[in-house]
Order: sequence, then structure tokens, then C-alpha cells
Amino acid sequence: MQALFFYTFYVFSWLLAQLPFRAIYILSDLLAFIMYRIAGYRRTVVRENLLNSFPEKSLKEIITIEKKFYTHFADLFFEDIIMLHASKRRVLKMCKFINPEILDQFYNARKSVILALGHYGNWELMSLISAHIKHIALGVYKPLVDKRFERLLNNSRMRFGGVPVAMNDAFKTVISRVRSGDMVLLGLISDQTPASGDIRYWTNFLNQDTPVFLGVEKIAEKLDLPVLFSKMRKVARGRYELTFEVLCTNPKSFAQYELTNLHVKVLENQIIEQPEHWLWSHRRWKRKRNSVSNE
Repeated sequence: MQALFFYTFYVFSWLLAQLPFRAIYILSDLLAFIMYRIAGYRRTVVRENLLNSFPEKSLKEIITIEKKFYTHFADLFFEDIIMLHASKRRVLKMCKFINPEILDQFYNARKSVILALGHYGNWELMSLISAHIKHIALGVYKPLVDKRFERLLNNSRMRFGGVPVAMNDAFKTVISRVRSGDMVLLGLISDQTPASGDIRYWTNFLNQDTPVFLGVEKIAEKLDLPVLFSKMRKVARGRYELTFEVLCTNPKSFAQYELTNLHVKVLENQIIEQPEHWLWSHRRWKRKRNSVSNE
């Protein structure tokens, strides 16, 4: 049954990816309507997340953001299908990298770098980064139960030269690569929710007590790597711009948790600026400090 579902999806997604953008976004509007108005997909989660994150906003303002989010969320579905099958030329046009040359200074100094990002805009478009930089791009992903879908997604990510790395292997892989002399860029999505047993630090994020991964800080300090932030902006449907911002060049000079708080705050500011493009359907605050053992 799983094989039948996969191959059905493959054929369906290939056909969709051949459509012009205008037709795709008509379908996207239909999907957004179904998710929001008919199926009510995670509407309770989205509404609760928005209300808790923006207590100063009126219900009318919250609902406006909510509706825009579902439109964007549906766009993501179709944009990621395009990335699976469309030509490299068509996919590359979806994201403009504004200042990739900022990474040249680190490459020329033979320095690997860490790139922090969030579930903002279309984060899968980060797989295009290898077409614009000299570093070897390592993208961390969460393994899927169905290995057919995992291979399909990873093949898409590798088309532009990136190297997918399973989440559990990220730490040892980057250490091995750096120590062997490779100059890598490690992309880490920093706003995922740690498992209860992995929580070591809480911070305030979008007006809420939030557990965060310490991977960016720990790897940067251990290997003395500069940390950059990837700021993505949606300029039109199917069109994004990405700007790199240097957060630190000397992580060992930072106090404990200072670097973590910094990249969390930068992401928070980006979300506040244009909130509809963050992943509000994610159960980001399902862990509560008083119900989690945190040693």
C-alpha cells in the first residue's frame, strides 16, 4: 500500500510540476480554501499560536494573519512539488540570493561556517545555495519513516550540489569534515522543538517560554566557526529573496546561551515583521517547562 501511494504521488506531482505558475497558484488557492474553510486543518493550533504570540493584536488582525498563512502554506506545498521535478533553470528562478559573496571572505580564510535559519518563507529553497557559494553545503534533515519519500526529497536537495545529512549524524559529520580540511556550510533549522529528554535550555520566543536546540551554539564553539543567519523574504508567489547576515565571527567570546538567544531573536524579529510566512501549524509550544524534567 505504501508503494502504491508513493508511485501515485510521484506521477501526480510530476504532472503538477509541468503546469505554469499561474495554473499552480489557482490550485493553491483552492487548496488553501479547503484547508482553512472546509477541513479546518490545524486551525486550533494556528489560532492558539498566533493569539499567544501576539497578545497585543485584535482578533480581527489575528484572523487576517491566519488567512494569509494558509495561502502561503498551500503555496509551499506546490512550490516544493515544483522543486522535485522542474528543470534546474525554473527552480533557480524561485529564489534570488542577494549577497552570497559575504561567504567568500570565510572561504578565502579557509573557514567553515554555520548557517542558522527557521521555518520561514520556503526553507527548502535553501538547497539552491550550493549553486551560489564555494563551500560544501550540508543540509540537516529529519529522516522519514518511508524511505522512498526520503530518497525523493534528498535527490531533489542534491540536484544543486548540496549534501543531505541525517539529524542524528550532523554533529559527527561536520566535525569529521572540518577536521579533514573540507570547508563546509552547515545549515541548521533552529526553531524545531526538542524531544523532552533533549531539552537543556529555555528562552522567550514570540512572547512564550520556549525550549530550543543548542546545536548552533555548541558546534560553533567547539569548532570555532562563524555563525550567519539566513533571512528569507517572500516577494511574490513563487519568488523569494535571501540575504545572509553575520551574527558572530568569534563564538568562543560569547557567554553561555548568548549566541542561542541572538539567533532566536533575529528569527523572532523576522517573524514579527511579516508573520504570515512562518510555520504556524507547527506545534512549537507543545512542551511546557513545568511538565518537563530539565536537568
